[in-house]
Amino acid sequence: MAKRDYYEVLGVGKTASQDEIKKAYRKLAMQHHPDKNPGDKTAEEKFKEAAEAYDVLSDEKKKANYDQFGHQAAQGGGGSGRYTDINDIFSQFGDIFGNSSFESFFGNTGQRQGGRGRRPKGQRGSDMRIRVSMSLEEIASGINKKIKLKRFEKCSTCKGIGASDDQSFQTCNTCNGYGEVRQQVGGGFFQQIVVQTCPTCMGEGRIITKSCKSCNGQGRQEKEDTISIDIPAGVEDGMQLSLRGYGNAGLRGGDPGDLLVAIEEKPHEFFTRQNNNIFYELFISFPDAATGTSVEVPTLQSKARFKIEPGTQSGRIFRLKGKGLPQVNSYATGDLLIQVNVWTPQSVTSEEKELLEKLRKAKNFQPNPTKSDRSFFERIREFFG
Repeated sequence: MAKRDYYEVLGVGKTASQDEIKKAYRKLAMQHHPDKNPGDKTAEEKFKEAAEAYDVLSDEKKKANYDQFGHQAAQGGGGSGRYTDINDIFSQFGDIFGNSSFESFFGNTGQRQGGRGRRPKGQRGSDMRIRVSMSLEEIASGINKKIKLKRFEKCSTCKGIGASDDQSFQTCNTCNGYGEVRQQVGGGFFQQIVVQTCPTCMGEGRIITKSCKSCNGQGRQEKEDTISIDIPAGVEDGMQLSLRGYGNAGLRGGDPGDLLVAIEEKPHEFFTRQNNNIFYELFISFPDAATGTSVEVPTLQSKARFKIEPGTQSGRIFRLKGKGLPQVNSYATGDLLIQVNVWTPQSVTSEEKELLEKLRKAKNFQPNPTKSDRSFFERIREFFG
């Protein structure tokens, strides 16, 4: 089933502020909260959907990537949403629920998701940032890059739990295994329960009694690894892609961070780029400009031949449709724009000078620009505007 637009999910516009996005998510989270809708699978799915949308739109970089590339970039290459377990949502956005008056209205059930008996979750791993340099040829086709990374990965000995075995834990005495501490604020009708992450076990509900010797209780080890990254065609210099879950592994089984890939465009020997169009300067001789010729020019794919019409003026721009760069996640393609420059010799022989002198006073060699010739700068403004 196709994902719904994140803005549609939260019911906000693309220009919504972070406060508006947070308020919209909070409203939906309260409406579909599992405590309020016990056993309601539809409400649970909407609760997860709202959390996934908020996770992206509340982060400026993720939001910018989503605005440019849609769900593919936001999810790091596709696949199911990040929040498949409600416990992940409580762990990630505890402040949204903990600082609310939710429990004042619905009561403290003590058995909600995230309470005693849930599978403990460690701390989320940090994001990583790398730069990938690409030529225009690579950008034109899209590539698979193999990148060598040194990062934290799940400990192979303890499988990420941080303990020597599954029995090497005890319930946290501070929170009695809930991973949260609760404090009553106010009184009477305005009574609230403020919920905060337990400072002793950091929300895990348990503490390690015997640490894994390989990772010293962290549940992760630093390793060097080579990964493959699929970069779509048409990316631009400065663009950033987000690969979900490719960052550092979390502590004691926590979710991994993301890998943020910044695109760096290499200068090209022949071409310059403007959006999806590429520009090429072609120098021809005066005889070729006057009598016309056929020339071969490079493209990003191979070479192309086109005709120079007789009487071509210096500065004229020819357009080869579809020979530019593709637009990211689109069928649209830019053009190759060729600017013709008539080459003026910087030195001539006496024989060449004699020939030129004969032509100096010839009728067809006297400047006589037409209206279309005078609109040269208008055409330049059109191409660059």
